[in-house]
Amino acid sequence: SWPEPVVRVQSLSESGIRAIPDRYIKPPSDRPGFENQEHVDIPVVDLKNLFSHDHTLHEETLKLISSACKEWGFFQAVNHGISHELMKCTREVWREFFNLPLEVKQEYANAPTTYEGYGSRLGVQKGAILDWSDYFFLHYLPVYLRNPSKWPSLPSSCRDLISEYGAEVVKLCGRLLKAMSISLGLKEDYLQNAFGGEDIGACLRVNFYPKCPQPDLTLGLSSHSDPGGMTLLLPDHDIAGLQVRKNGKWITVKPVPNAFIVNVGDQIQVMSNAIYKSVEHRVIVNPVKDRVSLAFFYNPKSDLPIEPAKELVSEDRPALYSPMTFDEYRLYIRTYGPRGKTQVEFSGSNR
Repeated sequence: SWPEPVVRVQSLSESGIRAIPDRYIKPPSDRPGFENQEHVDIPVVDLKNLFSHDHTLHEETLKLISSACKEWGFFQAVNHGISHELMKCTREVWREFFNLPLEVKQEYANAPTTYEGYGSRLGVQKGAILDWSDYFFLHYLPVYLRNPSKWPSLPSSCRDLISEYGAEVVKLCGRLLKAMSISLGLKEDYLQNAFGGEDIGACLRVNFYPKCPQPDLTLGLSSHSDPGGMTLLLPDHDIAGLQVRKNGKWITVKPVPNAFIVNVGDQIQVMSNAIYKSVEHRVIVNPVKDRVSLAFFYNPKSDLPIEPAKELVSEDRPALYSPMTFDEYRLYIRTYGPRGKTQVEFSGSNR
């Protein structure tokens, strides 16, 4: 069970408080700065030529993906082939879910043993400083972990949309994984096979960031790199919140209409022997508007050892990581919650 009673952040926000509880106040070094942002953003990659028969256009797209994964660990994908209407409907049905009465949502309350369901905190440390967000977490793959009874029955279209949206995003992740393999100089199915072939893990975390009376003191999600393989984020369409760390500065991502934000996870950093980087990111909150975003995690099979590809290891560039299963790896974040890049750095130092 959770180490202390769980408080729903949305309920706190809607109670009309003027000051946030101490539990949500970050140390000064971790608070968001709202100084003038540099006019820079993560790369935007047009995927329409990714599987074009035109070799030149195909190669250009692979180079753009490779550059983004090396330099940023993030990019926004447009012309990705997923219906814009499906994206909009899926995001909106989740907004409707979070606006349901609390007693309806509480039927799906989660526990730290699985995280599946309606939650309000990560990590099980008693007295931890918490993030200003609620969420809904569910398993999508492997199918035997999928539990549709955990998927909300209200709104009535929610379960069908989860199923359809999940199927489309899994296909897109598979295409992107092929592109990453080729751009690393590996066989196109290398990363997919290293993930477990068809037997991979996938899950969805829907984030709800309530409006906050003191957004300069807290975060919607603390700084972290994603522990899994690759993440496809469907952001709120008109409110920025995601920040990516670049050269020690936080860049606020400006969502491109109908784009997915793609980011490299720790497992691809390990498999690429740190040629591709998982990058710290966090979420700021808004004083006047709630935000909803959908993070779809495409992960290796949980019990497969993950290690650098042998083709990417040499005398000049030895293996930076020892083999470790994803199950072993993610125990860290489940214990401590999000903590920057300490997890992947720790795993690299214990070769």
